[in-house]
Amino acid sequence: MQVAIGTSSSADVKSAVAEVTAKTGSNPNLLILLSSYDHLEEASKLIATKYPGVPLIGTSATSYYGSESSDRRMNLISFGSDAEAQVGILRDLSAAPLIDIADMEDKVSKIHAGNEDTVCIEFCSNDEERLVTSMNVALEHAGIPIVGGTIFGTPEGKKSYAMLNGVLYEDACCYALIKNKSGKIRTYSELIFKPMDGAKQHIATSVNLSNKELITLDGRPAADVYCQDAGVSQGELVGNILTNPLGRVIGDEIFIASPYEIGKNGSLINYKRINENDTIQVMELMDYESIGEDTRRTIKNENSKISFMFSVNCIYRHLLYTNRGYLTSFLGAMSNVGPHIGIVGGGEQYKKQHVNQTMVCAVFE
Repeated sequence: MQVAIGTSSSADVKSAVAEVTAKTGSNPNLLILLSSYDHLEEASKLIATKYPGVPLIGTSATSYYGSESSDRRMNLISFGSDAEAQVGILRDLSAAPLIDIADMEDKVSKIHAGNEDTVCIEFCSNDEERLVTSMNVALEHAGIPIVGGTIFGTPEGKKSYAMLNGVLYEDACCYALIKNKSGKIRTYSELIFKPMDGAKQHIATSVNLSNKELITLDGRPAADVYCQDAGVSQGELVGNILTNPLGRVIGDEIFIASPYEIGKNGSLINYKRINENDTIQVMELMDYESIGEDTRRTIKNENSKISFMFSVNCIYRHLLYTNRGYLTSFLGAMSNVGPHIGIVGGGEQYKKQHVNQTMVCAVFE
């Protein structure tokens, strides 16, 4: 697949746009912009003006390029003539994202997805569980997987924005349906946790879905149950989540939920919604370096010629790897597999799930 990456660390937005667009070629079929929060609005307008009619999505993000991570770098990903693309926006996520699903269904029908050749890349601001459920109304019948991230790193007191064709939207999700006409697009999800040895399975007996609050497990305050299983005090709980998050067990699969605050009466406020009657376990960190090697080996074995990789790495994984001095090695290993751009997400969306503390990845042949 023809993919070009333009990147710039210039503090001047016009210079940065000139630098990144110098790598995109004259006739891209799709552009994805990742920039600092301060540059997003002006850069979006400049690029949309420079490439009128070219599908364009983007957001602000801490991004990965090569072995470096930066919240000041601008990256522009350009897809060439062998990419077919449809872009769109889902508005009012907190109220009624289905208002734009008919438009998304129309775009899905136009893309004519084949077997493992199409993906939906998206960036959303909030209400991820509602979003994923809504998107799959349009995507599931066409077999198009979601690989996306919750916009993270927005300055305190500011609004997060998803960008479509140079226009910024709050309370929204921008998406690109991308079909590879010269190869496959395969998706991957990497989990570095397993249930703690001897940890019990618990039932969520009381929840508050509106704020992703897990109130009780087995009828007891959720924080008390967590602390007993993890062997920590309530004062240590939030800091312990980097290595011991919660796992939502669905059959043979486990999806991570990250508590970030102890609520009233010992509840846990999470980044992922937990439903009443969900099965919950406390997780523990595995050998993440070995798991990463296995993931990259699988990617190389399953993709004959890698043109580009796009990933979303959870902020908690980012912090864990940073604290342990592993982030640079991790990014270098990813870039050795193939050209790679990644972002740090406040949560990750993969196929039918919103998850935490996970890496999701799309690989383009």
